[in-house]
Amino acid sequence: MRAVAIIIMPLLFTGMVAAQADDICRESGNIPSREIGRQGKVAQFVFGRVILRNVASGATPPRVTATYSDIVQTAIRQLIGQSGNYCFRRFGASGMVVIEVDGVEVARKSFSDLGDVRQREDFEVIAPQGQRIAAPGVVSTRFTRAPNDKTTDLYRQAAAAEGDKDLNGAVGYVKEIVTIDPQDFVAWAKLGSLYLSLNSLPEGEAALKRAIAVRHDYTPALLNLGTLYAVQTHIPEAIEMFKRAVVSDPASARAYRLLGEAYLQNRQGTMGLAALDEALRLDPVGMAECHLLKARLYDLAGAKNLASHEYKVFIAKMPDHPDRKKFEKYVKDNPEN
Repeated sequence: MRAVAIIIMPLLFTGMVAAQADDICRESGNIPSREIGRQGKVAQFVFGRVILRNVASGATPPRVTATYSDIVQTAIRQLIGQSGNYCFRRFGASGMVVIEVDGVEVARKSFSDLGDVRQREDFEVIAPQGQRIAAPGVVSTRFTRAPNDKTTDLYRQAAAAEGDKDLNGAVGYVKEIVTIDPQDFVAWAKLGSLYLSLNSLPEGEAALKRAIAVRHDYTPALLNLGTLYAVQTHIPEAIEMFKRAVVSDPASARAYRLLGEAYLQNRQGTMGLAALDEALRLDPVGMAECHLLKARLYDLAGAKNLASHEYKVFIAKMPDHPDRKKFEKYVKDNPEN
């Protein structure tokens, strides 16, 4: 059962993700947990925060906008207010969010796999100084792939099938895509994730390996393959995939979270804690459950004062968690000092 915990544990915090989405999206007039899409399906959203750095004290804040588009809908733009929040309802696959500061693009993020109902992506960008834009390093386009006219309709059909929970149908469409375009690493990775959802593990592993063979640093495929290895208790192999993922995408808090969990499963506590701390640094609220992982580790090690501290920090970030009273009792019974 311990090997499965790496996959199951994130599911325990689905309620927190929903609460985050509602909180961030509310100012744009959306409440994702209550929104219903086509055919009575739960509506899908991409949301997050834009953190602006290097703004001089007293200076007029620059104009920051977020733009979302996918294969179904044309570009939709939102002006980012003081909260830094953005929220878009989405309808198709292969979506992209672009961040602009005073009309200059400074960051972008493509979404090759929009299987999650609510997907959070935060951005940290540097405000331009005068007419000089931020360092090119904040712009990430390495996973952007030009659309193939021969497969666009198949992508749309695959997204519709997946939305209708027809995973076998979606598999059929994506298999057509990779037959037409064998170099489409995005489609190979999508095929792998669909097979995993169907519990067809050998087929899923093969498809993910094909994605990585085409694009060795494709983070979604690395994470999914690492997760598969973790479920199969091939922990060293999982660690290797997650290590490659954090090198490929150093800003991915999720990659560090998974790496930390794998290290803990492999009884490498020090390295596991370091990875979890990095996940928390990158996304303090979104990765708040890392505090619970650290607390459990400290508790098992007998360092109850350290565990108590982690529970206190977690409660501060997630005051509405259903286990709050249990955590508060632990803190009361095990004071930090």
